[in-house]
Amino acid sequence: MAFFDLPLDQLREYRPDRTEPADFDSFWSGTLAAARQHPLNARFEPVDYHLKTLETFDVTFAGYGGQPIKGWFILPHERSGPLPCVVEYIGYGGGRGFPTQWLLYPTAGYALFVMDTRGQGSAWRPGDTPDIPDGANPSFPGFMTQGVLEPSTYYYRRVFTDAVRAVEAARSNPAVDARRVVVAGGSQGGGIALAVSGLVPDLSGAMPDYPYLCHYRRATEISDAHPYAEIARYLKIHRDKIERVFTTLSYFDGLNFATRAQTPAQFAIGLMDEITPPSTVFAAYNHYAGSKQIEVYPYNGHEGGEGYHDLIKLRFLKSVTA
Repeated sequence: MAFFDLPLDQLREYRPDRTEPADFDSFWSGTLAAARQHPLNARFEPVDYHLKTLETFDVTFAGYGGQPIKGWFILPHERSGPLPCVVEYIGYGGGRGFPTQWLLYPTAGYALFVMDTRGQGSAWRPGDTPDIPDGANPSFPGFMTQGVLEPSTYYYRRVFTDAVRAVEAARSNPAVDARRVVVAGGSQGGGIALAVSGLVPDLSGAMPDYPYLCHYRRATEISDAHPYAEIARYLKIHRDKIERVFTTLSYFDGLNFATRAQTPAQFAIGLMDEITPPSTVFAAYNHYAGSKQIEVYPYNGHEGGEGYHDLIKLRFLKSVTA
């Protein structure tokens, strides 16, 4: 894949106008208040995955509507006192998998809370959380247009609410220092982390790698890659629903969450990324209200910096949780 988006010097200045609903804040405060009417009921059950230096827990907590959401909680076996915690969200179509797939942060001395994504976990890593109330088992994508004609019914209303409650569940564990929590994720996970950074005011940091769920209209106009292509395909059939769909998506746009985020953030993007086009990521980055930095990988696509970027994130974690 060659370069297809704006040149880097223009990307660094790209700060498009946002489309923000007048009731954006009340929509989200009401949504979260309703979720908090249900007891969090976070349960951490020890499980043995033969990791001698780590302790692993199968987690269940109440997300949107009080519905049960699964996760993993992983701790270094040797520790003294509560630890800073990374709350990790997963890329599109993936599930929580197994604790053996989540070793970076615990082996570096951090607590890790991994949130399973409701309804997903059938494209590249297994998941265990159905999308209740309809009881749908984890299924193959797509999810981008589920309930998209109304903000109240849109799929990501449930996911973003689950993600905020995941932070609350992590903080409820006595092994976690509730003052030192960082949200993280790549692609969809990065978009979720960005949303949470705008909804939870007292995080220590955010690490959105090539965040998805940002600047939807431009994404559908400059790339035909999935998952944004799910939206374009829907609008190809529902020709009379274009503005209605983008109105709903404005309640879930990372640009609008970014303007509310105050926590320090470490972003990343590959300039050949068709899945999360660079201009959509820079749009969120340039609107981000907190202190921020972005690592650019010019000749990489959606894989981003991989191991190189892990080192940058570990340095960032140390700086915001010391």
